[in-house]
Amino acid sequence: MPPPASVTGFRPRSMRLSILTAALQELTPRARRDADPDLAIEEWLQFAREIDCPNIELSAALHPTASDMPAEAMLDPVANTLDLRAPFDAARATRVRRAMQASRVGLSDIGYFDNMLAADEAARRGKHAFMLRVFDAAVALGTDAVTGFVGRNPRLGMDANLEMFEAQFVPLLKEAKARGLTYRVEQCPMPGWTASDTWHNNIAYAPGPWIALHRICERHGVGDAFRIHYDPSHAILMGQDTRSVFQYLKDTGYNFLIGGFHVKGQVIDARGVSAWGYGGQTLQRGDRHGDTPSANPAEQLNAWKKQTVFAEHELPGTARHDPLAYLQNRSVDWLDHQLAARELLAIDPEKTYLVVEHEYPKARIQDRARLGPILAGSLAFTRAIDAAAAAMYALQHEVLSAQGIPAQGFGREAYRS
Repeated sequence: MPPPASVTGFRPRSMRLSILTAALQELTPRARRDADPDLAIEEWLQFAREIDCPNIELSAALHPTASDMPAEAMLDPVANTLDLRAPFDAARATRVRRAMQASRVGLSDIGYFDNMLAADEAARRGKHAFMLRVFDAAVALGTDAVTGFVGRNPRLGMDANLEMFEAQFVPLLKEAKARGLTYRVEQCPMPGWTASDTWHNNIAYAPGPWIALHRICERHGVGDAFRIHYDPSHAILMGQDTRSVFQYLKDTGYNFLIGGFHVKGQVIDARGVSAWGYGGQTLQRGDRHGDTPSANPAEQLNAWKKQTVFAEHELPGTARHDPLAYLQNRSVDWLDHQLAARELLAIDPEKTYLVVEHEYPKARIQDRARLGPILAGSLAFTRAIDAAAAAMYALQHEVLSAQGIPAQGFGREAYRS
């Protein structure tokens, strides 16, 4: 007789939900938060509780008076909910920690999204100094991660940017590691960051570059401080699908690199792809005059037509269910995204954050009453999708597998066209 099958109990493991506070930049009006910087954090913690989100990703940014990128030139203006014009000292940390306890809302990480390889040396020094303040604030608030970009020096080719990463960015990672922090890199290519025709303006845009960068980090003893904050919207933007990205990382032995997730989608416009392809609009955008970039920030915004002529950001749950778009990599298949993460990545779901990021243009409403139910609905969708994926994974890969019972069918396959 065959040996009796072992029985494993059903225990689905959900990920931890969070939201980036840039979802509502003007929750606390500028005049009030400039005068009392930590008021913005306190009010966002209360707002998170109202929309039933247990954690926040605290958005940090250079104050508008110090930024080298005018808000008018940004596709998605960032929020300095965490105001670091003055250092985040013990008194400020105590105040924010008390607000977190009162609201019962936690902190997943701090996000500061800027070009850390900026060509201008003075601007780059300012960004690095600000990043160090972000690191210190993260320690003071008890989180172990900071999320951001690597960036790119647009005056240099990619190989030269790798050298610049080694010289300029690795020292930041050493500072992060010394504080017990992990730096998680979001992979957006940032095509509209410059008025040139370069597309990849953040060199950490895909698995190939991640691995090259991590190898540099390993040579300097900071490999464990460098991780990826994966955002599927950017994979869709570059014609990739999540399952194949994760499979590639597993195939190459780097499936440990992803340490967290932004939950933001992308909806590809087939007409826009027909007109311009995945490189977007290359000419007559309005961001240049002849061969000279426009000095008008409002005109510089047109550089983002590299992206916006064929794609639009999706707030999870706001795009129609479209199985064909999923198969064509023209919208995020959220259920398969969450399944693939469990099946292919070296993560502990119960310690991994899903951070909802809101950049759906038509719903970027700076009105608490109107935006609240939109964000609440998106968070509920994200929670439900992850719960479904957790149940499917536990049932198929743990309960059935332990008893030698195969799952049915084939499922989505990596690399399949």
